[in-house]
Amino acid sequence: MTTTDMPRPLDADAKQPVPRQRPRKAAGGGFRRAVPPTTLLWILACLYGLPVLWFILSSLKPASDLFSYPLTLVPHDPTLSGFKAAWDSANFSQYFINTAIVCVITTILTVGVSCCTGYALAKYDNRWLKAFFLCILATTMLPGEVMLAPSFLVVRDLGLYNSFGGIILPAVLTATGCFMFRQFFLTVPDELVEAARIDGARELSIFVRIMVPLSRPIMLTLAILSFQWRWNDYIWPLLMLNDPNKFTVQIGIQSIVGAQNINWSVLLGASVISMIPLIAVFLVFQRYVMNADINAGLKD
Repeated sequence: MTTTDMPRPLDADAKQPVPRQRPRKAAGGGFRRAVPPTTLLWILACLYGLPVLWFILSSLKPASDLFSYPLTLVPHDPTLSGFKAAWDSANFSQYFINTAIVCVITTILTVGVSCCTGYALAKYDNRWLKAFFLCILATTMLPGEVMLAPSFLVVRDLGLYNSFGGIILPAVLTATGCFMFRQFFLTVPDELVEAARIDGARELSIFVRIMVPLSRPIMLTLAILSFQWRWNDYIWPLLMLNDPNKFTVQIGIQSIVGAQNINWSVLLGASVISMIPLIAVFLVFQRYVMNADINAGLKD
């Protein structure tokens, strides 16, 4: 008996036409799409950076060249006389020490209080906490000038007038800091907290050993902002202080300005000097800003 090889029937899938693959986009397509937003960002950077560059370069000009016509961006004869005159005309070393004390203490207290408040508002379900959070946010709707008079009366009655405590105390609790930490802790998975509770961790241990390390980028972000706010604060220290030995940097710069005339070269030099600590703080801590892995310790 002989057998013949019969042709095998084609599979149903084999009969279907093979879909044509789309050609891959050229590598230059992504580059072309990136050109418009990159160009826009460079334009915005130039718009913001040009006044700052003009301000810094103007501090290197002699007083006679500041208002010369036509105006020039680059000084013809750069000089540091404005910086030297500004440093000699005011007690800048004392002003820097006073401002550093206020900024460091206020920043530490602000970060600590905001972290605790944000954690409680985010991880505890209570209607009174929600009402308290709305009251905190409501303070952002009021102009700062409205709060000056009642804040001054409270600080004066507490006996903190003409002291660093009177400047530090009202600035500790900020709505911005509480909001930042609350929004961050809302993104932390609740499973992480529940797992710690199952393992027997107490609430304080969960906060200190888990939540605080995770919130380090937010802490540094708020620390930079708080340090900047307190360093540039002018109105509140001006109301609270009347002792020249306790003046902050911004009040010291204002004391350089004369009643009848203004030495712009000295004023620009003093302003640039006051910017140096802010730039240094930002350059040191900016790489830690908003760099968090909130899923650390969790299994997929």
